[in-house]
Formats: sequence, structure tokens, C-alpha cells
Amino acid sequence: MPELLRSWSRVWRYLLAAAVGVVAWCAQAAVVLSEPLTAAQQDVVGAVLVLDLAFGAVTLALLPLRRRHSVVVACLTSAACAVSVTSTGSTALTVASLATRRQRVPIAVVATVFLAGSIVSEFLYRPRFQLTEGSGFDSASGVLLGGAFFAAAVATGYYVAGRRELVDSLSERALTAEREQALTAKAARDAERNRIAREMHDVLAHRISMVALHAGALTYRDDLDRGQTVEAAQTIQENARLALAELREVLGVLRADESTGMSSEGSQPTLVQLPALLADARESGSEVRFEGGDLLVHRFAEPVSRTAFRIVQEALTNARRHAPGEPVVVRLTGTAGGVLEVEIRNSLNDRAGAAVPGVGLLGLAERAELIGGTFTHGPGPDGSFGVIARLPWQS
Repeated sequence: MPELLRSWSRVWRYLLAAAVGVVAWCAQAAVVLSEPLTAAQQDVVGAVLVLDLAFGAVTLALLPLRRRHSVVVACLTSAACAVSVTSTGSTALTVASLATRRQRVPIAVVATVFLAGSIVSEFLYRPRFQLTEGSGFDSASGVLLGGAFFAAAVATGYYVAGRRELVDSLSERALTAEREQALTAKAARDAERNRIAREMHDVLAHRISMVALHAGALTYRDDLDRGQTVEAAQTIQENARLALAELREVLGVLRADESTGMSSEGSQPTLVQLPALLADARESGSEVRFEGGDLLVHRFAEPVSRTAFRIVQEALTNARRHAPGEPVVVRLTGTAGGVLEVEIRNSLNDRAGAAVPGVGLLGLAERAELIGGTFTHGPGPDGSFGVIARLPWQS
């Protein structure tokens, strides 16, 4: 299909040049043959008209060479205009094509040839061979009209060149914007992964230290009874299982080339702090309705609880930023051993349509995916905007 479009983009120019030439030839023939002519004059006029068509066909055949030999082809078609009005369309096309290069010297050379041809045509060729009588003023007017025709062709070429530069510039800007957006998204994902790894550092270190402590107790203490030994072994098993689960999450977010250590940032907020977060949002002026508060009494895995808290926090921030003053609904649903669904939905106002989306939603999607969940966002059928995360809820 692209090759077909490129072929058509060439063919229609040739057809237009031919059509212009044929119309000009018909108009000239009508004017010349409208006068009473003798038999000898009719023979001369007939030969001139046939020669006009022949020159027009030759100039049309030269059009495919106008890009490779632009100056030569433009000079030949301009010279042919002196004896052939059928070459008018071809001349306009070759001159415009030459002008798209915006080179003044070649344009001046072709203009000289065209002007010389116009003078010869108006003062010598037409009066003698086409038997058209006219005053010197009429001939000078014909030369000026030819000059205006040439100037229009040059102006068209300059316009086409400017248009092409504009299109190329816009295309380059679009490509640059796409590359920058891709880099921004990648940087956001990398930053979010690093932040998640830092958040998990304390928890993972705590699990490993508990395993080491109880293992050391079993190794060096021989005064433990059977019940104490079983209790310590169960503690080691539980902490080792949780440590392995969280270690898999850490390995999912760390880069192979990261060699610097991660500093502790203290305990991270979980769903336990969700009521305080909602209270802060209400104090800031947001109308927040919370559904599913009875689920907060359950114990969630720390990665799931942290991720759910961060999703609610980011969604409230986005709602406050993009749809200020609109009510927000925070809903928790799910069953233990299945899926914990976190949904935040807010109405959209007139200002929400002009908001520019940031990279926060990319980070939320990354968080959900790293713990085996899913994340979706977008407008709903009722005109509201929703953020929905489905996170694994292990019993």
C-alpha cells in the first residue's frame, strides 16, 4: 500500500501537467482557427499546432528526470514554452520542483531562459508562424504575464519546501516526544522498583535476624525441652518462609548492575494506617466515603498491605489534583485465600479533562505486578474515574 501511494503521488502530477497543457493547446487552437485563413496559412497553422503537441509530449517525457537533473530539465521545458503552450504544465512542475531546493542561482538561470523564450515567442514566433497580429503593448503584456506565471511556480515550490520542513519538524518532534515518554516511563519504573526494595529492606532483614536468633538458640542451648524446641523450629520455619517470599520480591525489583547498598527508611505504612490516611484526606477538604472497613481487622501479608495502602494514597492524591472537590469512594472487598480488591473511584469535573497524566499510575501498576496482582485504571461507564487493584490475599 505505501508503494502504491508513492506511485500515485507521482502519477497525479504528470496527469495534472498534461491536463494543463491540453487545455492551453485547445484554447490556443480555438483562438488561431477562429480567424479566416487561406489554404497556405491553414497548412502553416496546422503544422505549428502539431509541433506544439510534439514539444508538449517531449516535455512530459522529461518530467521523471526533474529530480536528478533539475536545472537541465527546467531549462529545456522553459525553452520549449517559447514554441509550445502544451509545455506549460510541464514547465510549471519542473520550475516548482527546482524551487523546492531553494537555490537562487539555478532559479536565476532558469528564469533567464524562460524570459528569453517569452520574448522570442511574443515578438517573433507567434506573429510569424501563428499569424496572430498584435501591438507591441500586447507582446509586452504577454511577456509580463509569462513572468507572473514563472514567479507563481517559484512561489509554489518555496511553499512546498516550507511545508515539507514543517511536516518533518513535527514528525521529529513526535518521535522525540515518544522517546522521552518511553525514557520517563522507564525511569519511573526503575525509581519505583528501587523504592519498593528500600521499603522491604527492613522487613527482610528482620526475618533473617529472627531465623539466625532462633537457630543460634537451638545450636548452643541444651536445656530446652521438647515443646520449646518445637516452638523455636516453627518460628524459624515461619520466618524463613516469609523471608523467601519477600526475597523473591526484592530480586524482582533489583537490577543486576546495582552494587550500592540500600538504607533503611523505617517502618512503612500499611492498611493499619488507612483510617488515619482517610482522616487526613477529609481534613484537607476531600469528601471521602470508605466501604469495607471490616476487612481491616484481618491480617494481611506485609507486601500486600503496603501495596494496598500506597495505591489508596496515590489515588487520593490524583483525585485531589485532577478532580478537586469531587467525592471519592474507597472500597475494600475480598475473601481470605482469594483476592483483595482495592477500588478508588471519583467523579470527573470539567477540569479533569485538561489534566496531564503523570507517572504515579505506572508505579502503582509495577507494585501490584511484583506481588502477583493486577492493576487497572480508566473512566467508567457512569463518567467516573476508577483505580482498581486485585492483590493476592493468602490465608
